[in-house]
Amino acid sequence: MQFLENTYQNDRHKTFYLSAGKENNKKIYFIHGWPELSISWRHQLAFFSELGFYAIAPDMRGYGQSSVYDKHADYAQEEIVRDMIDLHTHLGGGEAIWVGHDWGSPVVWNIACHHDEYVEKIVSLCVPLKMMENDAMLSSIDRNLYPKNEFPYGQWEYQFFYRENFEEAQKQLEANTYNTIKCLFRSGSKESLDKHAQTAFVRKNNGWFKDGIAPNIPLDKNVLSEKELAIYSKHLSENGFFGPGSWYMNSKINSKYFHKAPLKKLDKPVLFIHAKYDRVCDTCHTSLADPMRENCSKLEEATIDSGHWMAQEKPDEVNKTIKEWLEI
Repeated sequence: MQFLENTYQNDRHKTFYLSAGKENNKKIYFIHGWPELSISWRHQLAFFSELGFYAIAPDMRGYGQSSVYDKHADYAQEEIVRDMIDLHTHLGGGEAIWVGHDWGSPVVWNIACHHDEYVEKIVSLCVPLKMMENDAMLSSIDRNLYPKNEFPYGQWEYQFFYRENFEEAQKQLEANTYNTIKCLFRSGSKESLDKHAQTAFVRKNNGWFKDGIAPNIPLDKNVLSEKELAIYSKHLSENGFFGPGSWYMNSKINSKYFHKAPLKKLDKPVLFIHAKYDRVCDTCHTSLADPMRENCSKLEEATIDSGHWMAQEKPDEVNKTIKEWLEI
């Protein structure tokens, strides 16, 4: 299916977005995370537009053909949420269904907490409500797998490396973007369940890769094709990793923003989809999802045998799970 390429620009930001379906149909938004693009949702755009939705997937700020900024604070959640509300009101407003993955999930959660009037239902893949709060992340670490003296931040070591040495992290990710994408976008497996996440070694290795540059490993075609790899590589090479990495650099600002939201508990219907083999956002074997369970009154949960990139690795299962939950 061919998707329409669109751009909405106002006096503060430009958002590029892909769309499929008729504009007057019910809107369903797909919000990507790090380090992805609107094409991360290619399987969902086609599927849900054929079900009668107007399906929309933006390039988030710092990515693809949307605006790129040069300060960490420009990538705070409040700015990003405003981008999405501006786009949504431009497209007619009203209640919509919001689907988020990875860093796209905090965006969706914040939209629900700050702008309830624009939310009908919420779907989150991998990242539960409040996960990006330091206390929730650190308290969920499996200390049998990640002893505190060796891995003080467990699988979250990479996030703290950004805060300690952002320029080095950026430099390594940009050194060979083509290979970086191949290293990051890997499918999951049950054999990984008792093993460390590679993200746990980022501080130990002084960066993502031991030699300071991503190795040339085979593409995992269960997640990306050569065509999609080329698109990811093109845009991340052109824009760099400053923007994507900066999403991790506003934890205090983001926490203040979340805690001043009008809603702390959500009453709208929520679907959370666990990735069984996600070794970083491990919601199946830790307490990471517990704050979400305590603060979402209409929560349903599902689990897919997938790694972190489930919308691309297991698109049919993801689409079927959401469709059935929406009772279409």
